[in-house]
Amino acid sequence: MSEERRTERSQKSPSRGSGSDRSRSDKPRSDKPRSDKPRSDKPRSDRPANSSSGYSSSGSGTGARDGARRDSRGSHDSRSRTSERPTTYKRAEDSDRPERGPWLDESIVFEDLDKSVRFELHTLPETLQEKVGRYLLAAENAVADDDLKSALAYVRYAKKIAGRVSVVRESAGVIEYLAGEYAAALNEFRAVRRMTGSNDFVAMMADCERGLGRPERAIEFLKSVPMDKLSQETQVEALIVAAGARADMGQVDAGLILLNIPALKSLPAGDLRARLQEAYSNLLEQAGKLDQAQIWRAKALKSDINGVTSFSRNDEDDEVSIEMLGEVD
Repeated sequence: MSEERRTERSQKSPSRGSGSDRSRSDKPRSDKPRSDKPRSDKPRSDRPANSSSGYSSSGSGTGARDGARRDSRGSHDSRSRTSERPTTYKRAEDSDRPERGPWLDESIVFEDLDKSVRFELHTLPETLQEKVGRYLLAAENAVADDDLKSALAYVRYAKKIAGRVSVVRESAGVIEYLAGEYAAALNEFRAVRRMTGSNDFVAMMADCERGLGRPERAIEFLKSVPMDKLSQETQVEALIVAAGARADMGQVDAGLILLNIPALKSLPAGDLRARLQEAYSNLLEQAGKLDQAQIWRAKALKSDINGVTSFSRNDEDDEVSIEMLGEVD
């Protein structure tokens, strides 16, 4: 994989749905898109489907009714056997209830979760809101600590007990994406899109196709998306992914054309301009235009106020890039 593949993971909360691009390996890449805010979901009930039935099928239903009929025939032995029935039957709500989730530290407090996420969890029963919220927060903290294995465990359990809430599916998608689980992430983003009607995650969805080795599908998918309906950030992220997909197919020059837009210079300094310039620099390098690549690398560093690019985290050639900073616009 080229340098163009490497990037940062999301600097925003996964529960708010932001992430950067990741290669087909576990390493991130610079053309990884970042997501926007989640949307609300329809209410749901998380009670077990058979919670009112009293017993599971092993101790209820036709078996229980047959026992009652045998008793009505006056069989003393039948009544005795029924009364001595083993006490190992599980109640339906016990058998249907999800198993205990991953352990959570007491320091994980529901009130520390983003207020907008807590609001969306209000569609859940009150007793479940806090539980789900704490798992989302634990997942968010694990991502911040680069512990994606734990983050996946937390968010997958949250999805298991509250999978009809869009913000939960959104968080699951972002973390699956950051972990390189592209098929799972794509399923989650598709679900969020159906639930909310939002196109905020289309860039990440397209990049999942790239991660699955299907750059042509990424391009076709983005062609089907009404770009004029997207925010400026999502438009730029989609262009970055489309350019990367072209490069995946060996069409580096086509990728450069996609990224050679006024926004390269007109965007204000900050994350979006830095990422766009970084992607452009990486494609220039792939095209063998090393001098131009260095110039745009320096521009990206100058735009990178918050350190979101891989350039800002790499120590290699820092001295050269710093010297060039004074030479760029």
